[in-house]
Amino acid sequence: MGLLSLSIWLPIAFGTVLLMLGRDEQQAAVRWIALIGALAGFLVTVPLYGQFDASTAAMQFVELHPWFERYGVNYHLGVDGISLWFVLLTAFITVIVVIASWSSITERVNQYMAAFLILSGLMIGVFAALDGMLFYVFFEATLIPMYLIIGVWGGPRKIYAAFKFFLYTLLGSLLMLVALVYLYVTSGGSFDIAIWQQMPLTGRAQTLLFLAFLAAFAVKVPMWPVHTWLPDVHVEAPTGGSAVLAAIMLKLGAYGFLRFSLPITPDASRELAWLMIALSIVAVIYVGLVALVQQDMKKLVAYSSVAHMGFVTLGFFLFSELGVTGGLVQMIGHGFVSAAMFLCIGVLYDRVHSREIAAYGGVVNTMPKFTAFALLFAMANCGLPGTAGFVGEWLVILASVKANFWLGLAAASALIFGAAYTLWMVKRVYFGPVANDHVRELQDISGREFLVLGLLAIAVLWMGLYPKPLTDVMQVSVSELLRHVAVSKLN
Repeated sequence: MGLLSLSIWLPIAFGTVLLMLGRDEQQAAVRWIALIGALAGFLVTVPLYGQFDASTAAMQFVELHPWFERYGVNYHLGVDGISLWFVLLTAFITVIVVIASWSSITERVNQYMAAFLILSGLMIGVFAALDGMLFYVFFEATLIPMYLIIGVWGGPRKIYAAFKFFLYTLLGSLLMLVALVYLYVTSGGSFDIAIWQQMPLTGRAQTLLFLAFLAAFAVKVPMWPVHTWLPDVHVEAPTGGSAVLAAIMLKLGAYGFLRFSLPITPDASRELAWLMIALSIVAVIYVGLVALVQQDMKKLVAYSSVAHMGFVTLGFFLFSELGVTGGLVQMIGHGFVSAAMFLCIGVLYDRVHSREIAAYGGVVNTMPKFTAFALLFAMANCGLPGTAGFVGEWLVILASVKANFWLGLAAASALIFGAAYTLWMVKRVYFGPVANDHVRELQDISGREFLVLGLLAIAVLWMGLYPKPLTDVMQVSVSELLRHVAVSKLN
């Protein structure tokens, strides 16, 4: 079994074992098995980076086995400079979430931990799949564990949020399935994504395929105006669910644009780039303004995620190396920062059982260590230089200015809005005198919480101060993608 298969199936296997441990009396063993499974899954992905050849755009660590041979469906895996970091990010965030959920979940712990481990393997499968049907299976299968995480361990309106999440994403994906079947028939019976990327297609076919992919991936990102499911889901999801959703699951849609929309329908992508750029700018500006008026911390960070992901789609559809690289770096950076923001909210919620900004005030007086971490992550969310939140946004803004000055100015305005809503929350939650007895009785973070936030802080600072390992791995693959997109495939 290759490294990619191990990174997919090892956490799924541990998750399956956890499902067999069905009694709450076994909670201690369940937590340790989950941690061992998450760590094993992460350690398996580390050699992928160590053995990766950044000088080629070819797929590496390729595994190819017949699956449904009669229908041209293969178990086909591989990673390039675009997908490699998302495999590592998924495995890393899974470890963080398992540790963060150590004591906050007390019922059905085995099922909760199993859901995250299985979800981790399925998401890595999305990033590694080189067969269209395999991609679709993994892409849709991720809905099941996340639906259960929201619906079982969520808040008072968890069933509503879980159904909304499931229906939005499933309906969009059905159009993608139609597109995949069309490509299968047109290619003469192949689900190989590389073959699809080389096929000539008519302008009409490209446009319809682009719109079908847009329906699936825009909902997943989510792009404005199909973003309305995200705040509800974040508010009701448990802390770990929010962290994984923001850090990884939103990236599945953006990744789909790079693997399907741009290389398979390059002419339609260029023709409809104005639409994607317009939707991205609306997300960056309008959704940032919406975040300014939120009273619930989770909702504020959820809307913030929509605005930050707007930079990703904006960068992709500028068709420049700066833009695409910036979008990819923004995806990784947002993965660290958004997970950290939601986990910080979880630390407060575990103690006060409220996400309302008005329920806090002066937290720095009783939780100085925690506040130091929270302020670092808040500054990263603002796009402060030296943090992971800055690098990707800055590259996309540079690419936007090169394309059109006014476009760059509009994109840069998001930094102002981001600072406004983040600092507004920070001022009211962390600074000033102690607001009430709940805040006065708060205990600072434990050693376990310090470890979780410390690991994320290292990642946020490392990426902000030294992003070269990320950009070096991406460079050749991004250049090859843009070269491919620049060539017309009109039949």
